[in-house]
Amino acid sequence: MDAVFWIVLGVVLAVAEIFTTTLFLIMFGVGAFAAAGAAALGAPVALQAVVFAAVSALSVAVVRPVVRRHARPTLETGEQPFGVEALEGATAVVLEPVDADRGMVKIDGELWTARSYDATRTYAEGERVQVIKVRGATALVWQDDISTPGELPEAKR
Repeated sequence: MDAVFWIVLGVVLAVAEIFTTTLFLIMFGVGAFAAAGAAALGAPVALQAVVFAAVSALSVAVVRPVVRRHARPTLETGEQPFGVEALEGATAVVLEPVDADRGMVKIDGELWTARSYDATRTYAEGERVQVIKVRGATALVWQDDISTPGELPEAKR
């Protein structure tokens, strides 16, 4: 019966972690599953509690910092960005006028929906813009300092 209690506690903590995403509660869930293992082996309740506390503390002290270090964005770690992070800072060409509500740009040969990073700015077709951030499938863009306003990229000439 003790093992069932620890398993239920571990599952509850794991589910709660899904909603918090702090990588804190899951460590206690691991401790609860370890205590369930101790209970299944016939350990007394006091030893189960010690196993729970020890495994939870070790998880928080050892595993959590390693997981958090690897979860940091590549901009903080200095590693080569990939995926959506690699698009941030890229130059794009406006295909359909971009404002705060709508727009379309071409980034490295791919079509992306776009919005102006500054809601007061609009960008005309053919302008070069810089991708500031990507939210979902939408690129937030800002003026590209390299091109001059009204200059058409060679692909559009």
